Amino acid sequence: MYIFLNGNVVHQSEASISPFDHGYLYGLGVFETFRTYGGHPFLLGDHLARLRSGLEALNIEADIQEEEVKQVVGTLLRKNGWEDAYCRLNVSGGPGEIGLQTAPYEDATIILFQKELPPSMPLHEKEGVFLQLRRSTPEIDERLKSHHYLNNLAAKREIGPSPDKEGIFLTDEGYVCEGITSNIFWVKEGVIHTPSIETGLLNGITRRFIMALAHQLHIPVREGLYRESDLESADEVFFTNSVQEIVPVHKAGNIRFAGRNGKYVNMLHEHYRKYVRYLHSIEDMKEGNHHATND
Repeated sequence: MYIFLNGNVVHQSEASISPFDHGYLYGLGVFETFRTYGGHPFLLGDHLARLRSGLEALNIEADIQEEEVKQVVGTLLRKNGWEDAYCRLNVSGGPGEIGLQTAPYEDATIILFQKELPPSMPLHEKEGVFLQLRRSTPEIDERLKSHHYLNNLAAKREIGPSPDKEGIFLTDEGYVCEGITSNIFWVKEGVIHTPSIETGLLNGITRRFIMALAHQLHIPVREGLYRESDLESADEVFFTNSVQEIVPVHKAGNIRFAGRNGKYVNMLHEHYRKYVRYLHSIEDMKEGNHHATND
């Protein structure tokens, strides 16, 4: 596999970073995961905006231009011989002295790598598992998509390796927060519910897109502080993330839900797929700067 590393496309066997990189020593870095559809990096503008916000919070200076990222994504697809891929853009503080640094990081390490994906992904059901481990509090005021991933890893170990299960984090106060690598929504009596930012969740790009899509479809959305019982009384439950899109939940504990047969899950999925081959940002959809096509 070929990857992009600090301005160069290299084979993975030739890639290396400094052992003094503060992304390695102190977990100082942020990343974005997105996927392509027909070679188009879906919602790349929003992913890069969040990445830049995270870099600013960590005092990491890195000039990451959207057109350059698009070119790199295309180059890697061609070099790897893939039509579509999961993409991860990773930026760390770069090499520095041993010890915590307060000055800006001016020599960031930038990596973009891919994993092959099929061009179309059907709805795949999962079981939701309420985790015993509680969601950690954000590193700063708002959770970053950072290298600080132990809470997620420990949660995954709790539920095991099955790809058919996704853990559901609760906060220390017992509020529903998010999945291990996803955000969570549920539908009750025609209203979509989702935990609020106040729970300390990662404000996912797909989360934001689903909320905007629901608004466009005139489906009410309510954010709030919810208990397990609120989710368990739902008609439909689903997870979202940028690679798996919409993941219907057929079961959580002893409670069964509509899963892939859910009316709202299917409606959202159908409209989601109309945008994936060209949409640059959620704002473009809101402002009508698009030409929707059936996929």
